[in-house]
Amino acid sequence: MSSKDIRSILQNGGTILNTEGYMWEFGRRGYLKYGAYTPEVVLEHPNLVESMYREFVHAGSDVVQAFTYFGHREKLKSVGREEDLETLNRTALRLARKVADDTDKIMAAGICNTGVWDPDNETTKILARKMFKEQVEWAVQEKADYIIGETYNDSEEAMAALETIKEFGKGLPAVITMAAYFPDITVDDIPFPQALRKLEEAGAAVVGLNCARGPKTMLPLIKEIRKVCKGPIAAIPVPFRCTDEFRTFQSLKDPETGKYLYPNNLESVRCNSEDIREFAEEAKRIGVQYIGLCCGNCSALFRELAESYHRKPLASKYAPDISLSSVFGEPSGKKYGRADKIRAFMLNLKY
Repeated sequence: MSSKDIRSILQNGGTILNTEGYMWEFGRRGYLKYGAYTPEVVLEHPNLVESMYREFVHAGSDVVQAFTYFGHREKLKSVGREEDLETLNRTALRLARKVADDTDKIMAAGICNTGVWDPDNETTKILARKMFKEQVEWAVQEKADYIIGETYNDSEEAMAALETIKEFGKGLPAVITMAAYFPDITVDDIPFPQALRKLEEAGAAVVGLNCARGPKTMLPLIKEIRKVCKGPIAAIPVPFRCTDEFRTFQSLKDPETGKYLYPNNLESVRCNSEDIREFAEEAKRIGVQYIGLCCGNCSALFRELAESYHRKPLASKYAPDISLSSVFGEPSGKKYGRADKIRAFMLNLKY
């Protein structure tokens, strides 16, 4: 990209596409334990992490985001790997910097919800800020272009993340996104538009929502956020078919059994390509400049989003072209003599 300064890109009316969802995709591929959700794959299979960075760039991402989600001290301590904290973070950051430089993309570092924040307990607030500080300092040392703070439940924790980035981030821009569950308020009871406006006023380059809700359940709240926030806003849903009845992917149920699908049975309700294109088109109409997909993201879906935002990623070379099918191509009979009959059998049509 001609500029790695996200503020300049966005102020000039540009858009930024960021693939998130490394955690979920590594879990789907058998390299991450759902439940713990810790990014130990960075330590155990760094080659695969670099490969996924490159895969998502191939699909159209403008950003290589270091996979440090839940790579903070408290989470690694919970799985007995606290001593690997710095190595994990620096490895993820260095790989992201390498791929970003190789592909001329923007490199982002990331911090996230700590799991310890308690608004009524000052000790937990101090602990959270210390965790933010060490990750922000490593991000600066490994030459990140900007820092993401994501998936915050409490507006106060999101503000603490922003303040830490401002204090120790050496001027790097901050993108701060929060997770909206069923209510349209934060867990500390602040309406999201107001909470995000405060973060914007405090100096965040971008504010918005990520994770938890699917495209159809996130967009109505994004519309309200757009009315209140003055600068660039972010929309990064999970690509699952959430509804008004099941607003979050944690709440989705199997229509056949009534059982909850989260976390490891969600494939049956993953969005399809048309869902993602519809989301992207509506996001453009609202005025979303910073967009992506979170848990559940994969290259094929992100390519749809990228193409909707007028990108032509390398992956577009492999976009579906049903006219090339020996059975479903038109006119099918001219390509393969038995195509019409085979298609009739496939689709249960009269022949």
